Amino acid sequence: MWYNKYMEFNTDNKMKTDKHQYITTKCQLPDINILYELSDFFKIMGDSTRLQLLWALEESELCVGELAELLNMTKSAVSHQLKVLKTAKLVRSRKDGKNVYYSLNDHHVKLILEKALEHICE
Repeated sequence: MWYNKYMEFNTDNKMKTDKHQYITTKCQLPDINILYELSDFFKIMGDSTRLQLLWALEESELCVGELAELLNMTKSAVSHQLKVLKTAKLVRSRKDGKNVYYSLNDHHVKLILEKALEHICE
């Protein structure tokens, strides 16, 4: 974790450590390149079509045709969005004969979706 759980903010926008020393919040930020990657991640997650695909894949492994029918989209549109999600390592694919099946890449993706939903439902 990039921050100390014992730190708290004061009104001067500085953090107060448990040793009562003040340090600026900038010193506690992750590396700028990590922040850029995080920003790109949220841009990908910020698309409602991609979120629908991720939620559908949370339930089960599905192929493009099944996703297109389920979400009332064209196969082309689904394929395009799945490529974006696969590049971002949010989904993975498995080929079975002529069909390619997609699923969430790992449990972290499901946790992110669940925590985001929990947050907005509060």
